[in-house]
Amino acid sequence: MARVKGAMMTRKHRSKVLGLAKGYWGNKSRHFKMANEQMMKSGRYAYVGRKQKKRDFRQLWITRISAGCKMNGMNYSTFMHGLKLAGVDMNRKMLSETALHDPAAFTALCDVAKQAIA
Repeated sequence: MARVKGAMMTRKHRSKVLGLAKGYWGNKSRHFKMANEQMMKSGRYAYVGRKQKKRDFRQLWITRISAGCKMNGMNYSTFMHGLKLAGVDMNRKMLSETALHDPAAFTALCDVAKQAIA
């Protein structure tokens, strides 16, 4: 039986890694070993970055909601508690968009939250 050395698949794998490493500085874009190491590190950064993006956006939404609440004479935690008691089921993203683009509707939500607490 003939011996299979796998040259075609090895070349394909190396070409893929070097293609992904295009634009990297120095030998990281030209030498397979360095490119492979950098691609693995880049993959870890990308994975962590996808988690951080969710954190960052949630923080932004909460800041926007808090600012809207302060304009209506209440704080964020009281507002969220009031909405929960009132049965208003809106996520933070939509609440922040409402606070930013439709202040009248957000004021109405603040009133609903105040009435639910009182």
